[in-house]
Amino acid sequence: MNETDKFTQIFQAIRTEALVEIALLVAAAVFLIVVLGRVLPWVGNKLHGKRRLYLLASVPLLRLVIILVTLVLIVPRIIEPTLQNMVAVLGAAGLAIGFALKDYVSSLIAGVVVLHEFPYRQGDWIEVDGAYGEVRHVGMRTVEIVTPDDTTVCIPHQKIWTDLIHNANDGGATLMCVADFYLEPDHDAAAVRHALHDVALSSPYLQLDRPVIVIVQESPGYTHYRLKAYPLDARQQFLFTSDLTVRGKAMLQAMGVAPARIWCPGNN
Repeated sequence: MNETDKFTQIFQAIRTEALVEIALLVAAAVFLIVVLGRVLPWVGNKLHGKRRLYLLASVPLLRLVIILVTLVLIVPRIIEPTLQNMVAVLGAAGLAIGFALKDYVSSLIAGVVVLHEFPYRQGDWIEVDGAYGEVRHVGMRTVEIVTPDDTTVCIPHQKIWTDLIHNANDGGATLMCVADFYLEPDHDAAAVRHALHDVALSSPYLQLDRPVIVIVQESPGYTHYRLKAYPLDARQQFLFTSDLTVRGKAMLQAMGVAPARIWCPGNN
């Protein structure tokens, strides 16, 4: 008996009943994945804070569990589940996949690592390779983010092997926002710092139990202020930053403080 015959005998004679059972298992798995993928994000988006993030983060984990359980139920219907058969089939499959679908499989493996290490999860705000947005879907091969311009970007999980993953809230309900102000150096720095602090405290988007910080840095030709604070919800970050910027500029104008006239990062 040659190697081909041995490999062929690993598989059981495919019966009609087995095909029907496999089809039902696949259909049930797809149905559960679709239902969970629609219902849990719908419920999660009606919640706030960590409850929303925990619920969204459970979606890819439940999907992986459904897929693994389905595979465990299907394999015995195709081959005799002995150790020798499993080693032979998995070895042949691994060799073929390694040559033909190296990048695809790398992303799948990275997807499993993502579910274990949580470099990002649904509801997080991340930046990968210059793309910044909210994680809306964590699939088996890619993570899907939506940018502030409402553009969907799909990023392969294998980026975690080579690229830096910037996570602004890392599973938290909120994140730090920064409003920058570049001013002429001839002014009362203590008064400006106090005024910007008050601007943040009077914002309707401010998370009151988190600190408000004003950083002052002197540079040749201008003074740089960084107003740092946290919004109530990470989804309000752009409204919050805009509110700080608009009211901060109005406050500075009322105080007679002029913006920087020379080139600096804020007026290019």
